[in-house]
Amino acid sequence: MTKRFFQVGLLLIVSVVLVLNSWVSAAHAFTEEQKLLSEVWRIVDRAYIDDTFNHQNWWFVRQKALQQNLQNREQTYTAIQKMLASLEDPFTRLLKPDQYRSLQTNTSGELTGVGLQITQDPETGELRVIAPIDHSPADEAGIQPRDRILKINGVSTFEFSLDEAAERMRGPIGSQVTLTIAHDDEAPQDVLLVRNRITLNPVYAELRPQAEGGRVGYIRLTQFNANAAQEVAHAISHLEDEGATAYVLDLRNNPGGLLQAGIEIARLWLDEGTVVYTVNREGIQDSFVANGQALTDDPLVVLVNQGTASASEILAGALQDNDRAQLVGERTFGKGLIQSLFNLSDGSGLAVTIAKYETPDHHDINRQGIMPDIVIPTEPISREQMGTAIDSQYQAALAVLTHPTVVALEKDER
Repeated sequence: MTKRFFQVGLLLIVSVVLVLNSWVSAAHAFTEEQKLLSEVWRIVDRAYIDDTFNHQNWWFVRQKALQQNLQNREQTYTAIQKMLASLEDPFTRLLKPDQYRSLQTNTSGELTGVGLQITQDPETGELRVIAPIDHSPADEAGIQPRDRILKINGVSTFEFSLDEAAERMRGPIGSQVTLTIAHDDEAPQDVLLVRNRITLNPVYAELRPQAEGGRVGYIRLTQFNANAAQEVAHAISHLEDEGATAYVLDLRNNPGGLLQAGIEIARLWLDEGTVVYTVNREGIQDSFVANGQALTDDPLVVLVNQGTASASEILAGALQDNDRAQLVGERTFGKGLIQSLFNLSDGSGLAVTIAKYETPDHHDINRQGIMPDIVIPTEPISREQMGTAIDSQYQAALAVLTHPTVVALEKDER
């Protein structure tokens, strides 16, 4: 009997060894296309925020994808995109080499196109505008935050991924693209745009007289790119030298950008306190804090609207929760997920949602946004009219600075 058990056990061991050997051999026998697909799978497996992977067996997803006959790189990209689509997260996505280069340019310098920051509803697949870039063709055509983009050159946007849609809107200076836009409940309209160079100069600053003798430093920040923190710091220092006694920071239609830029700009206004918490899939929190000296302690009001998103919401939430500023305007967009970019071996990139943001008071930003302390609806005004006498939100901000009021909303109601 003992001998028989020994023989059965030996057979089991041999079987396991054979299985392992065959698996190792298969791994070594991977084609270049299969290796790239596996590379993407491993990154998502280790970093993705949802450890249920949208309630599916992520290993089986890999195995099914590897069974495909991948003959070229385009077929591999398609297989990767299909694998990632099963997560139902439009922000976790493959960036082909040209798309990856464009994204890197978008956060550091300038690009050519129509000047729209866009997002895709994860439930409906609908393409929406976060905000137009200041003085871009889209901005000058009157396209607004939360407008729906139904078609690009007559092709339904439901057929495109987020990056494919962005790529179709980019192009050489002087070329044209037609977007079918739906604003609120109005009938869709075709908007013809001529692509142009989009200069990413994120800061506009001006010293303005105040009704009761003070001087207001007005700073409009349109994007959090690599230069934003340095430019805002320069603007504050210059306005301080000119005698500013209070500030209005305008984050309306600012779609966000680099997380680190948002954190650094918050530190320009805060001596101490938490700027933002991040929470990963294990529930482990990390925090970024201010622990230096603010450039000014003058009164501050921050303007926000439905186009205020991502890093803008982090900055607004940090200033609000630390009682450094009052927020005026409308509830913000509600994009509170963190993506990290990974370089892939073939020059493409992978954006993966790795965590979510929480404000210092632990309010979840994603899909909820931030409620301002004083709600003033947005009126249809042009970009040039923002920050002027016709701008009711800006005028409300000035009123707060001139006549400080008791904030009606308690923090737990936001």
